[in-house]
Amino acid sequence: MHWRILNRALRFVLALAIVLAVTWIFRRLLPANHTTVALFFLLAILAVSAAWGFTVSAFMSVAAMLAFNYFFLPPVGKFTVADPQNYFALFAFLATSLTGSQLSQRMKREAEEAHRRRDEAERLYTFSQRLLVSGNVITLLNAIPNHIVESFGMGAAALYLENKNKFYRSGGGVSLDEDEMRRVTHREEPVFDTQRSLYFVTVRMGNRAIGSLGMSGRALSRETLEALGTMVAIAVERARAVEELGKTEATREGERLKSALLDSITHDFRTPLTSIKASVTSLLSASPAGTQDTHELLTVINEECDRLNRLVGNAAEMARLDAGEFELNRQPQALADIISAALEQYKVPLGQREVRVELPADLPPVNADFARIKDVLARLIENADAYSPKESPITITAEANGELVTTSIADQGPGIEEMEMTLIFDKFYRGRNQRYLVQGTGMGLPIAKAIIEAHGGTIGVTSQLGRGSVFSFTLPIARGRTATA
Repeated sequence: MHWRILNRALRFVLALAIVLAVTWIFRRLLPANHTTVALFFLLAILAVSAAWGFTVSAFMSVAAMLAFNYFFLPPVGKFTVADPQNYFALFAFLATSLTGSQLSQRMKREAEEAHRRRDEAERLYTFSQRLLVSGNVITLLNAIPNHIVESFGMGAAALYLENKNKFYRSGGGVSLDEDEMRRVTHREEPVFDTQRSLYFVTVRMGNRAIGSLGMSGRALSRETLEALGTMVAIAVERARAVEELGKTEATREGERLKSALLDSITHDFRTPLTSIKASVTSLLSASPAGTQDTHELLTVINEECDRLNRLVGNAAEMARLDAGEFELNRQPQALADIISAALEQYKVPLGQREVRVELPADLPPVNADFARIKDVLARLIENADAYSPKESPITITAEANGELVTTSIADQGPGIEEMEMTLIFDKFYRGRNQRYLVQGTGMGLPIAKAIIEAHGGTIGVTSQLGRGSVFSFTLPIARGRTATA
């Protein structure tokens, strides 16, 4: 503090010394006219203003005016002015020197401000480059405060994220108040405590505040601090998006690899199964009537071969659907024709069960792949047949609703518990109360769901315990074309 006072006093003394030096030079060494002396005084004042500020230059202007009046304006050696016009010259000199000092000081401040802004812009650029290095969210969050300290020369920095309710810190010095950072996040307003060199800004993604930044030490402009908050939010969201993209790609690659592996395994399964099936069929055809035990064993083998073939076929179909390795031949189709084909395909297992088909006469055609939707209907009919008493009917209905046709298959089975209704379309899931009573693979409904969604439709189920279940799916209505049989 004492050193600052002495330094400031020294500047005033030196300014006065410069005035005396200019006066002595033009009085003793280089006699000159009034205009030349005034210009030299003015140059000296501008130089002092640029170096030491307006206050010192204003003091020097007054001293120079007095020296100019006493030593150079007649009558010399007196502060009086002989020619009234010199009063105007004297005040013009004082006004010019003060104005010049002020303008010089303003230019200096603007130059310093421009330099400071350029420096902050360069530091912001360096900071942004560091934010791009890490694609891992956790690593980035831990590194951000350290990047701020290093890039901007801060004493300490802290990052608070509201969704995690966690603080990430770097640097020492003044402790950053956690409660203040939470308040800044909730109020979404920055807080600048210049006396303690503490700064808190909102970390904002668009119009949404996701946290706050706290810093201490070096003063930064409001614009730079707000830009810091925005850059941190963008970096966090970018890292999260990159991480999610990586996870999605890894999942997709995993599904593709799993599908390829499953497809390879099912192909290897089918070859021996085909041989076993052919051999068992031949033995059953040639089996003598007297060997009943042998015939029963061969029948079991034959049925289990069929079951394994269905399992392998479903697994291969699910693998192709998961990998997206299938194409839809979508054309306008009459839904009644698809239902008839599905019932014909499943005619033998249905036996004498009553199937009611109730379709309106004006039902529009659907835009669908005939074979794929027939497979969906066959699977839903098979599901209704397997999980309902043989004496109860199965009802198939359809109705147009806007741009979609909704098809429903209703049974009178035991129904599905509410908790299980969200799981039955998952691969390999089977109802816990029926899994040991009814044979199946748990892939029929997931396959149906994948096919319907590929058509741009939806599939779901409603059920009441003891009353039965209704499986429904939607298909888009075909526009501008005639349905094909």
